[in-house]
Amino acid sequence: MTDHERAFEIFETQLTRHSDLASVVFKTFTGLPFVYIEPKPEVTRTEVEDILKVCAAKAMRGKRLTLAMSFVRKNQASYVYRVRFLVPQRKMFCCGNLCDDCIRFTH
Repeated sequence: MTDHERAFEIFETQLTRHSDLASVVFKTFTGLPFVYIEPKPEVTRTEVEDILKVCAAKAMRGKRLTLAMSFVRKNQASYVYRVRFLVPQRKMFCCGNLCDDCIRFTH
């Protein structure tokens, strides 16, 4: 298991166990991870974002990763965020130029 996979696993565990969140659902669309968060009634969007950042920081501790998080929309009672952990200096997609270090050859 890579640092990236391990970090996402820790992040998922931290979020689902957080006491201020009523429900947390992870979904992947077109290869991008999205998290649907339904906070408890008294929790604001700013507090939700702080929870996301704290959980991500715990997951990234000791690893060379950076957080890429963006708000997508509010869906009924849930907030939808795209959350990714990025590995520095590593290709994230195939450019089609048949490179020696192509992402296609790492899986």
